[in-house]
Amino acid sequence: MSDQPLAQIGVTGMAVMGRNLARNLARNGYRVAVHNRSWGRTASLIEEHGDEGTFIPSESMADFVASLQRPRTVISMVKAGAATDAVIEELVPLLEPGDIVVDAGNAHFPDTIRRERALREKGIHFVGTGVSGGEEGALNGPSIMPGGTVESYQTLGPILETISAHVDGVPCCTHVGPDGAGHFVKMVHNGIEYADMQLIAEAYDLLRLGLGASAAELAEIFSQWNQGDLDSYLIEITADILAQQDPQTGAAFVDVVLDQAEQKGTGKWTVQSGLDLGIPLTGIAEATFARALSASTPQREAARQVLPADAADWEVTDRDAFIEQVRKALYASKVVAYSQGFDQIAAASAEYNWQIDLGAMARIWRGGCIIRAKFLDRITEAYERNPELPLLVADPYFTEAVSAGVESWRQIVASAALHGVPTPAFSSCLAYYDGVRAKRLPANLIQAQRDYFGAHTYERTDREGSYHLDWSGDRHEERTDGGASL
Repeated sequence: MSDQPLAQIGVTGMAVMGRNLARNLARNGYRVAVHNRSWGRTASLIEEHGDEGTFIPSESMADFVASLQRPRTVISMVKAGAATDAVIEELVPLLEPGDIVVDAGNAHFPDTIRRERALREKGIHFVGTGVSGGEEGALNGPSIMPGGTVESYQTLGPILETISAHVDGVPCCTHVGPDGAGHFVKMVHNGIEYADMQLIAEAYDLLRLGLGASAAELAEIFSQWNQGDLDSYLIEITADILAQQDPQTGAAFVDVVLDQAEQKGTGKWTVQSGLDLGIPLTGIAEATFARALSASTPQREAARQVLPADAADWEVTDRDAFIEQVRKALYASKVVAYSQGFDQIAAASAEYNWQIDLGAMARIWRGGCIIRAKFLDRITEAYERNPELPLLVADPYFTEAVSAGVESWRQIVASAALHGVPTPAFSSCLAYYDGVRAKRLPANLIQAQRDYFGAHTYERTDREGSYHLDWSGDRHEERTDGGASL
């Protein structure tokens, strides 16, 4: 090992994502140390792809660390949770102050905050990094969301920016913020992904049932949509999926896939965080619950046997007009779901003092990642116009875009309800839109109820202060915040 130059960066964990990330690094001219708990995966990488660049394989963690130039930079690509802690436990005693450990898995951001704090005490930089784009992205250029210290990014940033996707010559990678910021943003990215996928699925279902269209016909519709405002990776692959025939039966592939969607937990984490931060992520939440409902086989079977639809037969008289209504409803719902996600990032940035640049997050999602879409440029522009924008939908561009589709949105949601077609994401996004723009919400009654049964107090519209009404006595009003009562 002493006769060859040391590696500039190392990757431990040679499952598909780690393997492809190591290949990406090597293809871009970096000397890459590679390691896996079992030697077989490392050997297979060298045998199959060793000619793609300079790999320095090691069987032991000690040899792996010894093969790295100082300060050492190690990327861990192992399963989140206990496996990541096990790698850190084995790795850290072999490192020195100033070295960098990058966790590029889908870790839960509180774990990243904990790990960053623990390694900081040892003088080691811990960088929780979101990586989006799946296997293909890891190999050919993902969207990368690194957290950690500014100092660590000075070393790590140029490498990650080189291997990331590029759009208009701009890397889809930037320093997100301290400790858990990178993994938090990746979590929200995945939550938005849940909403986006559910909204597309609902649009597909509406078109399928409303038009009686075949999968091939729907593929054409989605392909056309991908030429306009809805231009995105998810719309693109939806058209491709709908055009695919099942190799076994010759039927439409989508028609032979069981209607049960699985999940790995990032959607759930996003919704839980939204509740903790007090951010109404209705689109993301309903998308997450829709996956749970799809997998609720006993409940669905029981309901199917006994619950009546009492729904009208669906007869669409103007095919083109209906398609356009669904398209507008999809775009408006999509804008709302993204707006909610950016609200969540802003709230977490304030809560944890991360100082996240929201426009930069939209910019690095333009390429490599699953939710890459044409309108992300518009989000970046919105935050460049007003970095303190309180609500994405309130930006003039998005206000106009959503307003243009509101009538269609309402008609589609109403029609779906009348015909017994579930549209939880469309409906919840519309309800959020109406809620956030409402002059007065019925929360006044809820707060009065809370004061009635729990003395939780209330505030008034006509003067400042916190008050309680003596409901069980003479119903006089008391000021409870120390101010003078009238």
